[in-house]
Amino acid sequence: MLNRITKEQLIIIGLVLFKLCIHLATNTNYELHRDALLYYSLGEHLDWGFVSVPPAIALISKFSTFIFGNTVFALRFFPALIGSVSVIIIAKIVKELKGGILAIIIAALAFIFSPAFLRSNTLFQPVSFNQFFWLFSGYLIVRLLNTQNPKYWLGLFIVFGIGFLNKYSIAFFIVSSLIAMMLTSHRNLLKSKYFFAGGLLGIVIILPNLIWQFNHNWPLINHMKELHKYQLVNVTVIGFIVDQFIMNLPGLVIWLTGLITFLFIKSEKKFRVLAYLYLLTVLLILFFRGKPYYTLGLYPVLFALGGYAVDKYFKPYLKYATIVLVIIISLPMLPFSLPVYSHEKIEEYSAKTAEFTNRWEDGKIYNIPQDYADMTGWKELSNIVIQHYNSLSQSERDSCLIYAENYGQAGAINFYGKKHRLPSPICFNDNFIFWAPDSIDNAPLIYINDEVGDIDFLFDSYKIVGQVNNKYFRENGLQVYYCTQPRDTFRIFYADKVASLKYKYR
Repeated sequence: MLNRITKEQLIIIGLVLFKLCIHLATNTNYELHRDALLYYSLGEHLDWGFVSVPPAIALISKFSTFIFGNTVFALRFFPALIGSVSVIIIAKIVKELKGGILAIIIAALAFIFSPAFLRSNTLFQPVSFNQFFWLFSGYLIVRLLNTQNPKYWLGLFIVFGIGFLNKYSIAFFIVSSLIAMMLTSHRNLLKSKYFFAGGLLGIVIILPNLIWQFNHNWPLINHMKELHKYQLVNVTVIGFIVDQFIMNLPGLVIWLTGLITFLFIKSEKKFRVLAYLYLLTVLLILFFRGKPYYTLGLYPVLFALGGYAVDKYFKPYLKYATIVLVIIISLPMLPFSLPVYSHEKIEEYSAKTAEFTNRWEDGKIYNIPQDYADMTGWKELSNIVIQHYNSLSQSERDSCLIYAENYGQAGAINFYGKKHRLPSPICFNDNFIFWAPDSIDNAPLIYINDEVGDIDFLFDSYKIVGQVNNKYFRENGLQVYYCTQPRDTFRIFYADKVASLKYKYR
């Protein structure tokens, strides 16, 4: 069997395993990201849609924990795996372009050492899977262009549909790919019956989610309004463009060479659609003020184009210099891409680059990168809640409620509290509002917040039972209260609050 494996296949297998091993060696060094804690909770309540994301990530969460248990490894395994499989798709695109082994190596290394994809494939988020669907769509487009077989539209729209159920931003890719096709001589492929059949098939795939959105008053629209108000307002044109270069800086020469080659060299015009696709998608996302990382799914395709172009048009010594350059540039960026350093060490390491590496979504600069601040403190918080809950009498535990102010806190209680049989926390943030009971009885309450808030007039007695003291935690100083002797106004206040919050989804 080994004799049948070619040198090229061995190299591809080696690159895939290298990528996978990088993540398996590092991706449990930090706690889960706050978003991952939300997606874990979604997996406990499978549905055709959620407030901020489509349904796929919840299904992946459920499958991951079913296979590997309720662990950090479980939730981070499949992002690492999908990133490794991406290497195979990149290699297949290079081969479609008639590129050789060196072209595959150049393209694959640009992807493997990309700071952006190292980070993406470390986190349990829809992003990794979204990037894969964009890449696989790019491969199917290449096959469509190469073979001129319109039947590939069927597979392409299936991928589009599944990708839409993972992350709505694939709509940018879909629109841009169709416009790019119309701008070239390949527009005749749009006239095929398979194009229309594929489009219909794609609609059938996403229809359950659209029905869910309709039945819940389009939460996606409300979510996008909140994003624009609190996060996307900080996105600037210059910052967006600069980030396009920084996110994949080690492979800059490679992907830029690929883009320029397929834009301007006449002999490569067969695949110019892919270059147009890149430019159109970037412009479209920029127009709608999307986050810079929304474009990331485009770059693996550009790496493939670039690997082919560098191997074909560069002199031999420049080809190998390009590979060395990728590795050299990536090494000092690794601590920002992978959790290889402790939080103390990354604070020290990032001090001189804070302007670029430690700017958070609010536009301010902090002591460590935002993603790393979102991957600590959750276990400490959960332990405070678990210890106090376990210290209560059986009758108190039977009636005790837990309230968390945001989905990160609530998700942490769900994740770490499951084996301790903690009650599901009540939270009014994101999809947790759907799971909150419409009414509750007067009962003691474990309350998680950074301030006293409403409990001051809802309970006759409350005390602080713990506080998270972790300067690297995004919510450092977060307090846990135990509230007893609820007033009669508590039930009324709660019922009115929940009713008003749920009303916009009806």
